Amino acid sequence: LLKYSYEFCFLVQKTILACLFALAVSIPLSNAYCVNQPSKPELSDGKIVGCRDLNGELHELDSQWRTDSCHDCSCSEGVIDCCSSFSTPSDYDEENCVSIFNKETCTYKVVEKDDHSKECPVHGWVG
Repeated sequence: LLKYSYEFCFLVQKTILACLFALAVSIPLSNAYCVNQPSKPELSDGKIVGCRDLNGELHELDSQWRTDSCHDCSCSEGVIDCCSSFSTPSDYDEENCVSIFNKETCTYKVVEKDDHSKECPVHGWVG
């Protein structure tokens, strides 16, 4: 009887560890934050045909786009939803390293302050 309880406990521990690992892997893959932008629905013949963003640009209904500030946006039913498309480094040597954001790739790179060709290890990301 004691042998089976050890095997059961071991199985439960493995299951819990697998779940924690899956959670740890999925968290960095999620978006950092999402917001709803106020939008005046664009109407044609009384039907919503798109959304006008804060810059006044018209986006078709059910369309998706990436902004200059690296946010992925969508227009649905006259509402604009935007989510950040990047993760921000949060656990690195801030005394000797600096994070640099690349607007072309919408990614951060953490490098040594004195030599930007040398990357620094990052132990945590937000987003």
